[in-house]
Amino acid sequence: MTLRLAAAGAAALFLFTAGPLLAQTETTAPAKSDTKSDAKTGSKTDAKTDGKAAKAAKPPVPVDIVANEMEILDTEKKAVFRGAVDATKGTTNLKSDTLTVTYADVKQPDGTTKTDATDLDAKGNVKITTPKETITGDWAKYDPQTEKLVVGGKVKLVQGTTVLVGNELHSDLKTSRTQMTGGRVKGSFLPK
Repeated sequence: MTLRLAAAGAAALFLFTAGPLLAQTETTAPAKSDTKSDAKTGSKTDAKTDGKAAKAAKPPVPVDIVANEMEILDTEKKAVFRGAVDATKGTTNLKSDTLTVTYADVKQPDGTTKTDATDLDAKGNVKITTPKETITGDWAKYDPQTEKLVVGGKVKLVQGTTVLVGNELHSDLKTSRTQMTGGRVKGSFLPK
């Protein structure tokens, strides 16, 4: 089954990267007037542009997920992908045996609602690939709100010629801080 999740759907979800990880399912609020009157001329101008070029909003990056099966548990607010899961967002790829995404509907200040992924849980033969690195392990958990990633079980991190091996990797994507814990850690570094 191939599933492309962009900006609409009951379980619109995103994969973890340093950017926003959630798709939006928007319900629109009544539009507010974006015009203002010029006191001297009495003419109305658009408050958004007001003589300046309007900045174009970046469209959300779609996530492509391929799996043998998918199950939506709407009452539990979960989407479960099983069997040879392969999820890609931009240049980040996640492969695993299963991927469970927990989500919540969040009301926005402008009155719209979007579906936020609150927790991602990958299990079995986890492999995360970015342009800079490859991380493998038995399982991975990611919290999109805090942007913290934990990978466990025979973890291997490869960045170019640098290789780190350990039991558990903790990474804060906001601060770019990564720590290997849970026993002995082995590192192989090749100076330039």
